Amino acid sequence: MSAVRLETFELEPPRPADAAVVWMHGLGADAHDFESLVPELGLEASAAVRFVFPNAPVRPVTINGGHRMRAWFDVAGFDRRAPQDERGIRESHEAISALVARERERGIPASRILVAGFSQGGAMALFTGLRFAERLGGVVALSTFLPLADTAAAEAHPANAALRVFMAHGRFDPIVPQPLGESSREALRALGCAVDWHSYPMPHSVCADEVSDLRSWLAGVLEAAP
Repeated sequence: MSAVRLETFELEPPRPADAAVVWMHGLGADAHDFESLVPELGLEASAAVRFVFPNAPVRPVTINGGHRMRAWFDVAGFDRRAPQDERGIRESHEAISALVARERERGIPASRILVAGFSQGGAMALFTGLRFAERLGGVVALSTFLPLADTAAAEAHPANAALRVFMAHGRFDPIVPQPLGESSREALRALGCAVDWHSYPMPHSVCADEVSDLRSWLAGVLEAAP
């Protein structure tokens, strides 16, 4: 399967980058959706982090009446029993993996590269992080779930067997219900991942306490990574 080349928006740190975060947006958003989060994280003191924000391909989305929008994969429904777009998930995985490999080519050690995302983008971060062939710094998965969970045990790469994962979810999320996030958390822990789980009184969104917790987690990961 040949990887689609994703267009990206990038934010460079004030000094040469020694770490990178590849951050995927949610359904219908774009590469700029989490741009404003970068200054809120304030990571300059602990690391020089390059943020890479890719745009998902534009495709028809079933749940929205076939309307074309940026999406990492098609969505037939938000019920956990709805069929999953395996082809779309795997195509996006290949494209995101290529972006991670590009950061390696730009001189960033795999241990200082993280994949991150919100909602559908977080699903792709989890899917890709588990399967990448070098040990990554970690995964940030916000308001999301583990896609194609029944394939994870067979496909997870041994290099990321103890992958560090920051998971956060809103208790009042009507789009990706928290129980779906909780079941994904348990599936990840069963695989050996070190999941740092957080729950907040919010809907399908991001809150200030979440940003603060993520800031601390990211700083710890980058401080520990060689």
